[in-house]
Amino acid sequence: MVVTHLALELRFQGKKLRGFKCKLTRSAHGLLPESSWIIAAQVLLPYLVSGLGMVAAGIVMDIVQHWEVFKEISEVFILVPALVGLKGNLEMTLASRLSTAANTGQMDEPQQQWRMVCCNLALIQVQATVVGFLAAVAAVGLGGLTRGRVDVMQATILCASSVITAFIAALSLGLVMVAVIVGSRKVGINPDNVATPIAASLGDLITLSLLAGVSSFFFCYRDLWYLPPVVCGFFLLLIPVWVIIARQSQPIREVLKSGWQPVILAMSISSIGGLILDKTVSNPNFEGMAVFTPVINGVGGNLVAIQASRMSTYLHYWSTPGALPFKMSLNCPGPCATFCSSDVNSKSARVLVILVVPGHLLFLYTIHLLQGGHTAMTATFIVCYLSAALLQVVILLYMASLMVRWLWRRGLDPDNFSIPYLTALGDLLGTGFLALSFRLILAISSTRAGV
Repeated sequence: MVVTHLALELRFQGKKLRGFKCKLTRSAHGLLPESSWIIAAQVLLPYLVSGLGMVAAGIVMDIVQHWEVFKEISEVFILVPALVGLKGNLEMTLASRLSTAANTGQMDEPQQQWRMVCCNLALIQVQATVVGFLAAVAAVGLGGLTRGRVDVMQATILCASSVITAFIAALSLGLVMVAVIVGSRKVGINPDNVATPIAASLGDLITLSLLAGVSSFFFCYRDLWYLPPVVCGFFLLLIPVWVIIARQSQPIREVLKSGWQPVILAMSISSIGGLILDKTVSNPNFEGMAVFTPVINGVGGNLVAIQASRMSTYLHYWSTPGALPFKMSLNCPGPCATFCSSDVNSKSARVLVILVVPGHLLFLYTIHLLQGGHTAMTATFIVCYLSAALLQVVILLYMASLMVRWLWRRGLDPDNFSIPYLTALGDLLGTGFLALSFRLILAISSTRAGV
Protein backbone atom coordinates (compact mmCIF):
# COMPACT_ATOMS: atom_id res chain seq x y z
CA MET A 1 0.00 0.00 0.00
CA VAL A 2 1.54 3.30 -1.14
CA VAL A 3 0.64 6.27 1.06
CA THR A 4 0.95 9.90 0.01
CA HIS A 5 1.00 12.47 2.79
CA LEU A 6 0.25 16.08 1.78
CA ALA A 7 0.98 18.93 4.20
CA LEU A 8 -0.41 22.28 2.99
CA GLU A 9 0.37 25.55 4.81
CA LEU A 10 -1.54 28.71 3.81
CA ARG A 11 -0.31 32.19 4.84
CA PHE A 12 -2.89 34.97 5.14
CA GLN A 13 -2.58 38.71 5.71
CA GLY A 14 -5.95 39.80 6.99
CA LYS A 15 -8.37 37.93 4.74
CA LYS A 16 -6.06 37.80 1.71
CA LEU A 17 -3.96 34.76 0.81
CA ARG A 18 -0.31 35.89 0.56
CA GLY A 19 1.42 32.57 0.03
CA PHE A 20 1.41 28.85 0.61
CA LYS A 21 3.82 25.97 1.21
CA CYS A 22 3.19 22.42 0.09
CA LYS A 23 5.12 19.33 1.29
CA LEU A 24 4.48 15.95 -0.35
CA THR A 25 5.80 12.70 1.18
CA ARG A 26 5.30 9.29 -0.43
CA SER A 27 5.87 5.98 1.35
CA ALA A 28 5.60 2.50 -0.13
CA HIS A 29 5.25 0.93 3.33
CA GLY A 30 2.09 2.63 4.60
CA LEU A 31 3.84 4.95 7.04
CA LEU A 32 6.13 7.93 6.91
CA PRO A 33 9.72 6.62 7.14
CA GLU A 34 11.27 6.08 10.58
CA SER A 35 14.30 3.78 10.66
CA SER A 36 15.41 1.57 13.54
CA TRP A 37 18.36 3.91 14.11
CA ILE A 38 16.06 6.92 14.46
CA ILE A 39 13.82 5.04 16.90
CA ALA A 40 16.83 3.83 18.91
CA ALA A 41 18.47 7.28 18.95
CA GLN A 42 15.31 8.98 20.22
CA VAL A 43 14.47 6.26 22.77
CA LEU A 44 17.96 5.49 24.13
CA LEU A 45 18.73 8.58 26.21
CA PRO A 46 15.27 8.88 27.84
CA TYR A 47 15.33 5.12 28.47
CA LEU A 48 18.69 5.25 30.22
CA VAL A 49 17.75 8.35 32.21
CA SER A 50 14.47 6.73 33.26
CA GLY A 51 16.33 3.57 34.26
CA LEU A 52 18.73 5.54 36.44
CA GLY A 53 15.70 7.25 37.99
CA MET A 54 14.34 3.80 38.82
CA VAL A 55 17.70 2.82 40.29
CA ALA A 56 17.45 5.89 42.53
CA ALA A 57 13.92 4.81 43.48
CA GLY A 58 15.24 1.34 44.30
CA ILE A 59 17.94 2.81 46.54
CA VAL A 60 15.27 4.92 48.28
CA MET A 61 13.14 1.80 48.71
CA ASP A 62 16.12 -0.07 50.13
CA ILE A 63 16.59 2.69 52.72
CA VAL A 64 13.00 3.38 53.75
CA GLN A 65 12.07 -0.32 54.18
CA HIS A 66 13.89 -0.07 57.53
CA TRP A 67 11.92 2.98 58.71
CA GLU A 68 9.59 2.49 61.64
CA VAL A 69 6.42 3.16 59.66
CA PHE A 70 7.28 0.39 57.15
CA LYS A 71 7.98 -2.05 59.99
CA GLU A 72 4.86 -1.20 61.98
CA ILE A 73 2.48 -0.82 59.02
CA SER A 74 3.65 -3.48 56.57
CA GLU A 75 0.65 -2.76 54.30
CA VAL A 76 2.63 0.25 53.03
CA PHE A 77 4.57 -2.27 50.91
CA ILE A 78 1.28 -3.34 49.28
CA LEU A 79 0.69 0.32 48.38
CA VAL A 80 4.07 0.70 46.66
CA PRO A 81 3.36 -1.06 43.31
CA ALA A 82 -0.19 0.36 43.17
CA LEU A 83 0.94 3.97 43.70
CA VAL A 84 4.11 3.66 41.63
CA GLY A 85 1.91 2.07 38.97
CA LEU A 86 -0.10 5.29 38.80
CA LYS A 87 2.56 6.62 36.44
CA GLY A 88 1.40 3.90 34.04
CA ASN A 89 -2.27 4.32 34.85
CA LEU A 90 -2.27 8.13 34.70
CA GLU A 91 0.95 9.90 33.65
CA MET A 92 1.92 7.49 30.87
CA THR A 93 -1.67 7.44 29.66
CA LEU A 94 -1.65 11.25 29.75
CA ALA A 95 1.65 11.29 27.83
CA SER A 96 0.29 8.85 25.24
CA ARG A 97 -2.96 10.82 24.86
CA LEU A 98 -1.17 14.16 24.48
CA SER A 99 1.47 12.65 22.14
CA THR A 100 -1.27 11.36 19.86
CA ALA A 101 -3.01 14.75 19.99
CA ALA A 102 0.27 16.55 19.19
CA ASN A 103 1.18 14.19 16.32
CA THR A 104 -2.28 14.49 14.76
CA GLY A 105 -2.37 18.31 14.91
CA GLN A 106 -4.87 18.71 17.76
CA MET A 107 -2.50 20.93 19.78
CA ASP A 108 -1.26 23.27 17.06
CA GLU A 109 -3.51 26.19 18.02
CA PRO A 110 -2.74 27.88 21.40
CA GLN A 111 -6.41 27.83 22.46
CA GLN A 112 -6.72 24.12 21.61
CA GLN A 113 -3.48 23.42 23.44
CA TRP A 114 -4.59 25.27 26.59
CA ARG A 115 -7.96 23.50 26.75
CA MET A 116 -6.37 20.10 26.09
CA VAL A 117 -3.76 20.59 28.82
CA CYS A 118 -6.12 21.93 31.51
CA CYS A 119 -8.79 19.29 30.96
CA ASN A 120 -6.23 16.46 30.93
CA LEU A 121 -4.58 17.68 34.13
CA ALA A 122 -7.96 17.96 35.86
CA LEU A 123 -8.81 14.44 34.69
CA ILE A 124 -5.69 12.87 36.20
CA GLN A 125 -6.33 14.70 39.50
CA VAL A 126 -9.76 13.07 39.67
CA GLN A 127 -8.34 9.67 38.80
CA ALA A 128 -5.33 10.02 41.13
CA THR A 129 -7.49 10.94 44.13
CA VAL A 130 -10.00 8.13 43.58
CA VAL A 131 -7.42 5.46 42.72
CA GLY A 132 -5.16 6.54 45.61
CA PHE A 133 -8.06 6.08 48.03
CA LEU A 134 -9.09 2.73 46.51
CA ALA A 135 -5.46 1.50 46.58
CA ALA A 136 -5.33 2.22 50.31
CA VAL A 137 -8.63 0.39 50.85
CA ALA A 138 -7.26 -2.59 48.88
CA ALA A 139 -4.04 -2.55 50.94
CA VAL A 140 -6.01 -2.47 54.20
CA GLY A 141 -8.22 -5.33 52.97
CA LEU A 142 -5.33 -7.53 51.80
CA GLY A 143 -3.39 -6.79 54.98
CA GLY A 144 -6.44 -7.62 57.08
CA LEU A 145 -6.89 -10.96 55.29
CA THR A 146 -3.29 -11.99 55.92
CA ARG A 147 -3.05 -10.68 59.51
CA GLY A 148 -6.59 -11.49 60.55
CA ARG A 149 -7.38 -8.01 61.88
CA VAL A 150 -7.58 -4.35 60.81
CA ASP A 151 -6.12 -1.50 62.88
CA VAL A 152 -8.33 1.58 62.33
CA MET A 153 -5.53 4.05 63.14
CA GLN A 154 -3.18 2.38 60.65
CA ALA A 155 -5.96 2.26 58.06
CA THR A 156 -6.56 6.03 58.27
CA ILE A 157 -2.80 6.68 57.99
CA LEU A 158 -2.67 4.48 54.87
CA CYS A 159 -5.65 6.25 53.26
CA ALA A 160 -4.35 9.76 53.93
CA SER A 161 -0.80 8.90 52.83
CA SER A 162 -2.01 7.22 49.64
CA VAL A 163 -4.37 10.04 48.59
CA ILE A 164 -1.82 12.82 49.24
CA THR A 165 0.97 10.91 47.47
CA ALA A 166 -1.19 10.18 44.43
CA PHE A 167 -2.45 13.77 44.21
CA ILE A 168 0.93 15.51 44.44
CA ALA A 169 2.73 12.98 42.22
CA ALA A 170 0.03 13.20 39.53
CA LEU A 171 0.07 17.02 39.50
CA SER A 172 3.87 17.38 39.37
CA LEU A 173 4.39 14.65 36.78
CA GLY A 174 1.46 15.89 34.70
CA LEU A 175 3.03 19.34 34.43
CA VAL A 176 6.36 17.78 33.44
CA MET A 177 4.63 15.69 30.75
CA VAL A 178 2.97 18.75 29.25
CA ALA A 179 6.31 20.59 29.08
CA VAL A 180 8.08 17.58 27.51
CA ILE A 181 5.44 17.00 24.83
CA VAL A 182 5.12 20.66 23.83
CA GLY A 183 8.93 21.00 23.81
CA SER A 184 9.38 17.80 21.76
CA ARG A 185 7.07 19.07 19.05
CA LYS A 186 8.95 22.37 18.87
CA VAL A 187 12.33 20.65 18.31
CA GLY A 188 11.01 18.01 15.90
CA ILE A 189 11.23 14.92 18.15
CA ASN A 190 8.43 12.34 18.22
CA PRO A 191 6.82 12.73 21.69
CA ASP A 192 5.86 9.02 21.65
CA ASN A 193 9.57 8.14 21.94
CA VAL A 194 10.50 10.42 24.85
CA ALA A 195 7.43 11.33 26.93
CA THR A 196 6.68 7.98 28.56
CA PRO A 197 10.34 7.26 29.54
CA ILE A 198 10.62 10.66 31.21
CA ALA A 199 7.38 10.03 33.09
CA ALA A 200 8.89 6.74 34.24
CA SER A 201 12.21 8.30 35.25
CA LEU A 202 10.58 10.73 37.66
CA GLY A 203 7.47 8.79 38.62
CA ASP A 204 9.00 6.04 40.75
CA LEU A 205 11.39 8.31 42.64
CA ILE A 206 8.82 11.06 43.34
CA THR A 207 6.08 8.60 44.35
CA LEU A 208 8.27 6.50 46.67
CA SER A 209 9.81 9.56 48.31
CA LEU A 210 6.39 11.15 48.85
CA LEU A 211 4.86 7.93 50.21
CA ALA A 212 7.73 7.40 52.65
CA GLY A 213 7.73 11.03 53.81
CA VAL A 214 3.97 11.48 54.14
CA SER A 215 3.36 8.14 55.86
CA SER A 216 6.24 8.80 58.29
CA PHE A 217 4.77 12.23 59.09
CA PHE A 218 1.33 10.81 59.92
CA PHE A 219 2.91 7.95 61.86
CA CYS A 220 4.95 10.38 63.98
CA TYR A 221 1.78 12.35 64.79
CA ARG A 222 -0.49 9.31 65.17
CA ASP A 223 -1.67 10.67 68.53
CA LEU A 224 -3.59 13.31 66.55
CA TRP A 225 -6.11 10.68 65.46
CA TYR A 226 -8.31 13.18 63.60
CA LEU A 227 -5.52 14.51 61.33
CA PRO A 228 -5.40 11.71 58.67
CA PRO A 229 -9.19 11.49 58.11
CA VAL A 230 -9.53 15.30 57.90
CA VAL A 231 -6.73 15.62 55.33
CA CYS A 232 -8.05 12.65 53.33
CA GLY A 233 -11.58 14.10 53.38
CA PHE A 234 -10.31 17.49 52.14
CA PHE A 235 -8.74 15.96 49.02
CA LEU A 236 -11.82 13.84 48.36
CA LEU A 237 -14.02 16.96 48.52
CA LEU A 238 -11.93 18.54 45.73
CA ILE A 239 -13.04 15.85 43.27
CA PRO A 240 -16.17 17.75 42.02
CA VAL A 241 -14.00 20.80 41.22
CA TRP A 242 -11.68 18.73 38.99
CA VAL A 243 -14.66 17.02 37.35
CA ILE A 244 -16.19 20.40 36.37
CA ILE A 245 -12.90 21.51 34.78
CA ALA A 246 -12.32 18.18 32.98
CA ARG A 247 -15.82 18.18 31.48
CA GLN A 248 -15.00 21.25 29.37
CA SER A 249 -13.48 18.90 26.77
CA GLN A 250 -15.73 16.40 24.97
CA PRO A 251 -13.07 13.64 24.61
CA ILE A 252 -12.14 13.99 28.31
CA ARG A 253 -15.83 13.86 29.21
CA GLU A 254 -15.96 10.45 27.56
CA VAL A 255 -12.87 9.31 29.49
CA LEU A 256 -14.54 10.42 32.74
CA LYS A 257 -17.42 8.07 31.92
CA SER A 258 -15.61 5.08 30.44
CA GLY A 259 -11.98 5.35 31.59
CA TRP A 260 -12.36 3.98 35.12
CA GLN A 261 -12.37 0.27 34.44
CA PRO A 262 -8.75 -0.03 33.19
CA VAL A 263 -7.38 2.27 35.90
CA ILE A 264 -9.10 0.46 38.77
CA LEU A 265 -8.41 -3.05 37.43
CA ALA A 266 -4.77 -2.10 36.84
CA MET A 267 -4.52 -0.87 40.43
CA SER A 268 -5.96 -4.20 41.61
CA ILE A 269 -3.41 -6.17 39.57
CA SER A 270 -0.56 -4.02 40.94
CA SER A 271 -1.84 -4.59 44.49
CA ILE A 272 -1.36 -8.34 44.01
CA GLY A 273 2.26 -7.59 43.08
CA GLY A 274 2.43 -5.47 46.23
CA LEU A 275 1.25 -8.44 48.31
CA ILE A 276 4.11 -10.52 46.84
CA LEU A 277 6.53 -7.71 47.72
CA ASP A 278 5.13 -7.47 51.26
CA LYS A 279 5.67 -11.19 51.82
CA THR A 280 9.20 -11.33 50.37
CA VAL A 281 10.87 -8.07 51.36
CA SER A 282 11.12 -9.04 55.04
CA ASN A 283 12.51 -12.50 54.26
CA PRO A 284 16.32 -12.63 54.70
CA ASN A 285 16.52 -15.07 51.77
CA PHE A 286 15.05 -12.36 49.50
CA GLU A 287 17.48 -9.61 50.53
CA GLY A 288 17.59 -7.20 47.60
CA MET A 289 13.94 -7.45 46.48
CA ALA A 290 13.32 -3.89 47.66
CA VAL A 291 16.03 -2.31 45.50
CA PHE A 292 15.53 -4.40 42.34
CA THR A 293 11.71 -4.40 42.21
CA PRO A 294 11.32 -0.73 41.09
CA VAL A 295 13.99 -1.26 38.43
CA ILE A 296 12.65 -4.41 36.77
CA ASN A 297 9.03 -3.23 37.02
CA GLY A 298 9.84 0.27 35.81
CA VAL A 299 11.91 -0.78 32.80
CA GLY A 300 9.28 -3.28 31.63
CA GLY A 301 6.44 -0.78 32.03
CA ASN A 302 8.51 1.93 30.37
CA LEU A 303 9.30 -0.09 27.23
CA VAL A 304 5.78 -1.47 26.75
CA ALA A 305 4.31 2.02 27.24
CA ILE A 306 6.52 3.32 24.40
CA GLN A 307 5.32 0.52 22.13
CA ALA A 308 1.64 0.97 23.01
CA SER A 309 1.89 4.74 22.54
CA ARG A 310 3.53 4.34 19.13
CA MET A 311 0.96 1.78 17.99
CA SER A 312 -1.89 4.02 19.14
CA THR A 313 -0.48 6.99 17.24
CA TYR A 314 -0.07 4.78 14.14
CA LEU A 315 -3.72 3.72 14.34
CA HIS A 316 -5.02 7.26 14.92
CA TYR A 317 -2.94 8.46 11.97
CA TRP A 318 -3.84 5.82 9.39
CA SER A 319 -7.24 4.43 10.42
CA THR A 320 -10.50 5.03 12.26
CA PRO A 321 -11.68 3.20 15.41
CA GLY A 322 -13.23 -0.15 14.58
CA ALA A 323 -11.12 -0.83 11.47
CA LEU A 324 -7.48 -1.97 11.45
CA PRO A 325 -5.19 -0.67 8.68
CA PHE A 326 -3.91 -3.13 6.08
CA LYS A 327 -0.51 -3.64 7.73
CA MET A 328 -2.20 -4.59 11.03
CA SER A 329 -5.08 -6.60 9.60
CA LEU A 330 -4.21 -9.75 11.59
CA ASN A 331 -6.48 -9.96 14.65
CA CYS A 332 -4.19 -12.29 16.57
CA PRO A 333 -0.61 -12.12 15.23
CA GLY A 334 1.90 -14.71 16.40
CA PRO A 335 5.19 -13.82 18.10
CA CYS A 336 7.02 -13.97 14.76
CA ALA A 337 4.68 -11.38 13.21
CA THR A 338 5.10 -9.17 16.29
CA PHE A 339 8.91 -9.23 16.38
CA CYS A 340 10.15 -10.35 12.95
CA SER A 341 7.98 -8.67 10.29
CA SER A 342 8.91 -5.60 8.24
CA ASP A 343 6.28 -3.13 9.48
CA VAL A 344 7.19 -0.17 11.67
CA ASN A 345 5.61 -1.54 14.87
CA SER A 346 7.58 -4.77 14.60
CA LYS A 347 10.71 -2.70 13.98
CA SER A 348 10.17 -0.69 17.17
CA ALA A 349 9.47 -3.91 19.15
CA ARG A 350 12.85 -5.32 18.05
CA VAL A 351 14.62 -2.11 19.06
CA LEU A 352 13.00 -2.17 22.50
CA VAL A 353 13.91 -5.84 23.10
CA ILE A 354 17.53 -5.15 22.12
CA LEU A 355 17.70 -2.36 24.73
CA VAL A 356 16.69 -4.64 27.64
CA VAL A 357 19.96 -6.48 28.40
CA PRO A 358 22.49 -3.62 27.99
CA GLY A 359 20.19 -1.28 29.90
CA HIS A 360 19.77 -3.65 32.83
CA LEU A 361 23.50 -4.37 32.91
CA LEU A 362 24.13 -0.64 33.31
CA PHE A 363 21.49 -0.39 36.03
CA LEU A 364 22.90 -3.42 37.90
CA TYR A 365 26.40 -1.92 37.74
CA THR A 366 25.07 1.39 39.08
CA ILE A 367 23.35 -0.39 41.98
CA HIS A 368 26.59 -2.27 42.67
CA LEU A 369 28.56 1.00 42.72
CA LEU A 370 26.04 2.54 45.12
CA GLN A 371 26.24 -0.60 47.28
CA GLY A 372 22.48 -1.09 47.18
CA GLY A 373 20.49 -4.29 47.54
CA HIS A 374 22.92 -6.19 49.80
CA THR A 375 23.04 -8.89 47.10
CA ALA A 376 26.26 -10.27 45.63
CA MET A 377 26.48 -9.62 41.87
CA THR A 378 27.39 -13.21 41.02
CA ALA A 379 27.16 -14.67 37.51
CA THR A 380 24.19 -16.78 38.64
CA PHE A 381 22.31 -13.75 39.93
CA ILE A 382 23.01 -11.68 36.80
CA VAL A 383 21.90 -14.48 34.43
CA CYS A 384 18.70 -15.14 36.42
CA TYR A 385 17.90 -11.43 36.70
CA LEU A 386 18.50 -10.70 33.00
CA SER A 387 16.46 -13.77 31.97
CA ALA A 388 13.56 -12.59 34.13
CA ALA A 389 13.77 -9.04 32.72
CA LEU A 390 13.98 -10.22 29.10
CA LEU A 391 11.09 -12.67 29.48
CA GLN A 392 8.99 -9.96 31.13
CA VAL A 393 9.54 -7.45 28.28
CA VAL A 394 8.96 -10.01 25.49
CA ILE A 395 5.64 -11.06 27.07
CA LEU A 396 4.61 -7.43 27.58
CA LEU A 397 5.41 -6.37 24.00
CA TYR A 398 3.50 -9.35 22.58
CA MET A 399 0.54 -8.58 24.86
CA ALA A 400 0.67 -4.94 23.71
CA SER A 401 0.42 -6.08 20.08
CA LEU A 402 -2.67 -8.16 20.87
CA MET A 403 -4.34 -5.70 23.24
CA VAL A 404 -3.98 -2.57 21.10
CA ARG A 405 -5.48 -4.38 18.11
CA TRP A 406 -8.33 -5.81 20.23
CA LEU A 407 -9.18 -2.41 21.72
CA TRP A 408 -9.07 -0.60 18.38
CA ARG A 409 -11.37 -3.12 16.66
CA ARG A 410 -13.91 -2.49 19.42
CA GLY A 411 -13.75 1.26 18.95
CA LEU A 412 -11.82 1.89 22.20
CA ASP A 413 -8.89 4.32 22.33
CA PRO A 414 -5.67 2.41 23.22
CA ASP A 415 -4.25 5.63 24.71
CA ASN A 416 -6.81 5.38 27.53
CA PHE A 417 -7.13 1.62 27.96
CA SER A 418 -3.95 -0.27 27.01
CA ILE A 419 -1.17 1.33 29.07
CA PRO A 420 -2.81 0.89 32.52
CA TYR A 421 -3.32 -2.84 31.91
CA LEU A 422 0.14 -3.35 30.41
CA THR A 423 2.09 -1.50 33.10
CA ALA A 424 0.10 -3.27 35.86
CA LEU A 425 0.85 -6.60 34.18
CA GLY A 426 4.49 -5.51 34.04
CA ASP A 427 4.46 -4.90 37.81
CA LEU A 428 2.96 -8.32 38.48
CA LEU A 429 5.29 -10.17 36.07
CA GLY A 430 8.36 -8.24 37.23
CA THR A 431 7.75 -8.83 40.94
CA GLY A 432 6.79 -12.47 40.37
CA PHE A 433 9.74 -13.27 38.09
CA LEU A 434 12.14 -11.49 40.46
CA ALA A 435 10.84 -13.51 43.42
CA LEU A 436 11.23 -16.71 41.37
CA SER A 437 14.79 -15.66 40.46
CA PHE A 438 15.69 -15.24 44.13
CA ARG A 439 14.06 -18.59 44.89
CA LEU A 440 16.06 -20.23 42.07
CA ILE A 441 19.31 -18.66 43.27
CA LEU A 442 18.56 -19.90 46.80
CA ALA A 443 17.95 -23.42 45.47
CA ILE A 444 21.20 -23.38 43.44
CA SER A 445 23.15 -22.12 46.48
CA SER A 446 21.63 -24.85 48.68
CA THR A 447 22.55 -27.51 46.10
CA ARG A 448 26.14 -26.31 45.90
CA ALA A 449 26.38 -26.15 49.71
CA GLY A 450 25.06 -29.72 49.93
CA VAL A 451 27.69 -30.90 47.47
